Amino acid sequence: MSVHVARAEGQRHEAAVARLRASYAALPVGAPVRLAKRTSNLFRPRAVPTTGLDVSGLDGVLAVDPDGREAVVQGMCTYQRLVEATLPHGLMPLVVPQLRTITLGGAVSGLGIESTSFRHGLPHESVLEMDVLTGAGEVVTCRPGDELFDAFPNSYGSLGYAIRLRVELTPVGEYVALRHVPFTSAEALGEAVEKIVRSGEWLGTRVDAMDGVAFSPTDLRLSLAAFEAEPGPVSDYTGSEIYHRSVREKESDLLTAHDYLWRWDTDWFWCAQALGLEHPLVRRFWPRRWRHSEIYQRIVATERRHHVVDRLDRLRGRPARERVIQDVEVPLDALGDFLAWFDRHVSMRPVWLCPLRLRGERTWPTYPLRPGETYVNLGFWGTVAVGPTAGGAPLNRAVEARVTDLGGHKSLYSDAYYGPEEFHRLYGGAHLARVKAMHDPQDRLSNLYDKAVLRR
Repeated sequence: MSVHVARAEGQRHEAAVARLRASYAALPVGAPVRLAKRTSNLFRPRAVPTTGLDVSGLDGVLAVDPDGREAVVQGMCTYQRLVEATLPHGLMPLVVPQLRTITLGGAVSGLGIESTSFRHGLPHESVLEMDVLTGAGEVVTCRPGDELFDAFPNSYGSLGYAIRLRVELTPVGEYVALRHVPFTSAEALGEAVEKIVRSGEWLGTRVDAMDGVAFSPTDLRLSLAAFEAEPGPVSDYTGSEIYHRSVREKESDLLTAHDYLWRWDTDWFWCAQALGLEHPLVRRFWPRRWRHSEIYQRIVATERRHHVVDRLDRLRGRPARERVIQDVEVPLDALGDFLAWFDRHVSMRPVWLCPLRLRGERTWPTYPLRPGETYVNLGFWGTVAVGPTAGGAPLNRAVEARVTDLGGHKSLYSDAYYGPEEFHRLYGGAHLARVKAMHDPQDRLSNLYDKAVLRR
């Protein structure tokens, strides 16, 4: 059953789509194509064209069907806006990426992950239908099983842009109870993940969501969430308390569902500490409305444009630093191997851990995870002093090679250094090129390799 969209909302949507198509038609053939959106969660530099596609009016929730547990949203709708519309009904998207400015269209074309991914897979697996503006300037409606739909995840705009999505929702209570379970090795944590995946519970209590943090080789925590918790005093990590520290300091916790979904956003996981924002005095005077990932992204983008840190390091005689900002997936049984290698060669902690499995038997050619296998996403974000070789990105290249050796994959939101043959082998290049030729016959959109590696 489809979700009913009110006539006025439908008319506004159609008007916004018309503006988008007109702005695309107005671009000269051969001109770079991008969306004129205010925020981005990409961490790789891009050549910025002077004109972007008009996406005004494409950032809303068109309808929520509480009985059918579905919602219809526009492509530029952020998860924050969708959550605001669904939580009053006791519902949430099946997978809510960690940062509130991530859009539904972005999470599908660029992948996303969160603590429910061991149950519900990746965000595109709960999309029932999608309208895509293709490279031919047409709006194509596609569904799971259609070639365009199945190639779209991890295509990063090389096949077009999602402008309307119909998505599934799932129940969530008003409160979320957390247990932070300690482990002394990656192998022990991996065994626990395997048990939870098989049974759906831990020590007799249902687990609705799980992620974790590896603080050191012998200090790892698995955070287990129950979505139907009893009410009680709740923690607030938008003030002086800091969520990532609580994972290490508390055995249990209680959050509102809203605060649980955005628990990592307030301090950008732990990356805000690099900006000095975990210092008690700075935190006291830093406005709450500025404590979120969008502000931090702007600060980092400004720094990268002006290379402030690099200049200071040179003045102080410090070795050049390499940015190592990546999310990778490795099979669960390779978790210990990867972390041991990572500590020897990169030596960066903490590391975020998020188990995931594909939701069903369907495979996705542009990010070919294996159905029925449990993976762990590892997120590590920071810089490492490497000296004169920093410009050649030796650590990032080494991470890519090690992940491939272990049968894993790397997300493409950040810097990538693969050669073209390896890249096309890992990310379904031949299949993607065939689908792109069908929907972008004039080759107006950059291909995935150009976007992800050559940064065009």
